[in-house]
Amino acid sequence: MTELSQTPRIRYDEGCLGAHALNFIGDRWALLVVRELMFAPKRFQMIRAGMPGITASVLTQRLTQLALSGVVAHDEILGIYELTPSGRALHPVLTELCRWALLMPGHDPSKFISISALMISISATVNRVQAAGSDLRAGFLSGSEGFEVTLTRDGLADVRASRHPDADFVLEGSGNNLAAAVYGPPPTALAAGGHISLHGDPFAAQAFTKLFSLRPQTRSSSESPEEMVQAPAASST
Repeated sequence: MTELSQTPRIRYDEGCLGAHALNFIGDRWALLVVRELMFAPKRFQMIRAGMPGITASVLTQRLTQLALSGVVAHDEILGIYELTPSGRALHPVLTELCRWALLMPGHDPSKFISISALMISISATVNRVQAAGSDLRAGFLSGSEGFEVTLTRDGLADVRASRHPDADFVLEGSGNNLAAAVYGPPPTALAAGGHISLHGDPFAAQAFTKLFSLRPQTRSSSESPEEMVQAPAASST
């Protein structure tokens, strides 16, 4: 692994802890790079595939800066990047950022969503009251990436990378199609329309997806109408 430094490049010369944090992760794309690496190590092109708006040169810069800051480690022999413990500790930061984003207008869920982004979203949008005590286990597959999602006793969504998830059901498709299955029409309907593939118990899949919503959780349903993901056009999965 490359040797890491704990001295950030100074962007904000203040004593504020928030400014200090942004000295490490405040560059454009930096947190999205962290998002793509949150659940598993990846090669350069796999990271870039989850961030279609970034150029190769900018991604190289961000990975270098995050490595120098001690957030990312690079195995030059294997050619992979992975988060350090400091990088993995940003998971709740990304989750809370997603929750905050639900309060802001203009979110367009029809735009590109990587499977890693959806997994962060799942952590942020689970209805903890309804999910508490559930023993449902879900699997998600998208291209070469796979995840297993387990609901904990306190209603949290525990997400782990797994190409062979041990789950009650498995949904397979693109990030956007899987997001539609979680937040929009029932997964059985999307599977019937050819938008996703559904393996396993369809009733478990429907019960699981009902636990997630793009409605801001800090407001009542009467104050904030639910924003549903529209069913995408049929595509091969």
